[in-house]
Amino acid sequence: KKDTESIGSRESEYNVLAICCDTTCCSVVALSSDYKPLRPCLLWMDARSAVQARQIMDIAGEAAKVAGEEITALFPSLRVNSAGQGPISAEWLLPKAMWIKQHEPSVYESAEVICEYQDYINYRLTGRMVASSCNAAVRWHHDGWEVSEGGKEGDGKENDKLHAGRPMKLYRELKMEELAEKLPRKTLAMGEVIGGLTEKAASDLGLSVGTLVVQGGPDAFVGMIGLGAIHPGDLCLITGSSHLHCLITPYPTSAAGTWGAYRGAPLPHLNFAEGGQSSTGSLVRWVRDLVSSSIEDGEKVSYQVLDEEAGEIAPGSDGLVALETWQGSRTPHTDPLARGAFVGLTLSHTRAHMFRAIMESVCYGTRACFDALEAASQQHSELTSTSGTRIKSDEVVIAGGATRSPLWLQLHADITGKTFLLNENTDGPLLGCAILASVGAGVYGSVDEAVKRMVRRERSIEPRDGIRKTYDKLYKNVYLRLRPGVKDVVHTMAELRGGASTMASGETKSIIRVSSGIDSMKVKQNNISGKHCPNNLRGGDSQRVGSKANAPVISPSLLASDW
Repeated sequence: KKDTESIGSRESEYNVLAICCDTTCCSVVALSSDYKPLRPCLLWMDARSAVQARQIMDIAGEAAKVAGEEITALFPSLRVNSAGQGPISAEWLLPKAMWIKQHEPSVYESAEVICEYQDYINYRLTGRMVASSCNAAVRWHHDGWEVSEGGKEGDGKENDKLHAGRPMKLYRELKMEELAEKLPRKTLAMGEVIGGLTEKAASDLGLSVGTLVVQGGPDAFVGMIGLGAIHPGDLCLITGSSHLHCLITPYPTSAAGTWGAYRGAPLPHLNFAEGGQSSTGSLVRWVRDLVSSSIEDGEKVSYQVLDEEAGEIAPGSDGLVALETWQGSRTPHTDPLARGAFVGLTLSHTRAHMFRAIMESVCYGTRACFDALEAASQQHSELTSTSGTRIKSDEVVIAGGATRSPLWLQLHADITGKTFLLNENTDGPLLGCAILASVGAGVYGSVDEAVKRMVRRERSIEPRDGIRKTYDKLYKNVYLRLRPGVKDVVHTMAELRGGASTMASGETKSIIRVSSGIDSMKVKQNNISGKHCPNNLRGGDSQRVGSKANAPVISPSLLASDW
C-alpha cells in the first residue's frame, strides 16, 4: 500500500506505461459465472491430488496397452513427463481439476472457469480472463505454440481453433473433456497486452486508468527472461531452498530424467526442459542449524564462518561424501522415497567437513541434472529436425541464494566444469516482468531486443582445471555409485517406518499441511482431525497400505521468494 501511494504521490517523476505480474504456477482457482471464487485456491505445493496424478498415468498407460501403442504416440501431451514414463506432478492443473471433480463435484459443476492464480490476478486488474501460454505449456499439458496461436482466433464456439494445442484426446480418455470448456478461452504469450487497468484496480494501485497490463507467467520462467536465457543452448540455474535448472533447447525433445521439453515456453518460439533438486539451500541451512545447536545463547554459526572453515578443507572433504536427496529426488532420478546420506564419516571429521561435503553433494547433483538435460536435448521426435543440432552449454547463468557464497559458487564451477555467470540484477522475476512490460508498451520491439538492452552480466566464475579433474574422478567413481548403492536400503526403511503408508484408505478427506522440499505452509481445510496431519504430509488422500508410490512428486519449480 505504501509503495503504491508513493508512486502516486510522485506522478511527475514517473510515467508508468505498463505493468506485468508473475505468480507461482499451479495455484488453481475455481470461479463462478461472475468470476467469484467457489473455494479456496489450491496452492501450488498442495499435494492432495497425488492420487489423481497417478490415476492419469495409470488410465493413459492402460489405454496405450489396449491400443498396442506407445503412451506418447496415443497421448503426445504426456511426452513432457519424462518421455511418457511419468510421474505427473501432483501440483499440475489437470490432477487438481480431477481432484475437485472427484471430491467436490458441486464445485466442479458450478465452475464456469478453472484457471491459474495468474489468470485471476490479471482478471482483477483488467476485467479480462486470459491464460498465459507459458503456464499452459509447462503445467497444463498444452502445446504452448499451438494454444497461443490458435487461442487468438477462438470465437467462443466449439471448433478446432478454440481447442488448438489442448490435450483433448487425453481429456476424453480421463472423462474430463468438459475441462476444455472451463479453461480460459483466450491464451496470450508472455509480453502480449491483456488490457488496461480498470478504474478499481487503478485506484488500488495509485496508477492511471487504462495503464497497460502485459501478460506474465510463472515466477521461475519469467525469471529465465530476466536472466537472459532465451536462446537455444542457454542454461540457467536458479537457487534457493532447492535448485531449478532450465535449458533452452532447439526442439521440444524429451527423455527420462527430465521434465519437458515444453513446446512454446517460455516464449511461443522457444522450447525448454527443466530439472530440479529438492533440497539444496535448505541442506546448507540444516547443517548450519545442526552445528549451532550446542551454542548456549541461541546464536547460530554464521555462513561466512562455515564458508571459511570449509574452504580450508581439500576437495573431497577428506573422504566424506554426501548424498543430497534429503527430501526425495526430482531429476534425473525421480524418486520421492530417496533420502540423504553421509558416507565415510570418521572421528576426525569436523563440522567444516560436513558443511563442505553437503555443498559438494549439491553440486554433484547439479552436474547430474545438467548432463541429463543436455542428453535429452539430443533426442529427436516427430516434431524435430534431423539436422543433428547438439546442445552442450559451457556457461550457466546463476541467481539466488547460492550466489552469496563465494565458496559454493566456485564449487559449482569446479564440479560441473562450466563457467558460471552472474548478472548485475539477480532478481530474475522482477527484471523479467520489466522486460515483458517494456515490450508490451512498445519501448522495445521484441523480448530479444529488451534482453540485450536490460540484462547486463557482472562477472564470471571459471572452473579451476586441476581441481575440476579431481572432482571429475569423485563424481564418476564415488557420487554416481552412491545413489544406487543406498536406494534399496532407504526404500526398505521407508516401508518399515510407515508414515503415509500406514494410513488406510478414506480416513481423511484432505490435507492441512503439505511439504514439497522447497517450503511448506498451512492450508486451512475442513473435516480433518489433527492426528492425521503427519500422515497426510506425504501424498494426499486414499493412501494404500505398504505402497511405495504414496509420496507425491512435485515438479522442479520455485517460489519467487526463493530469489
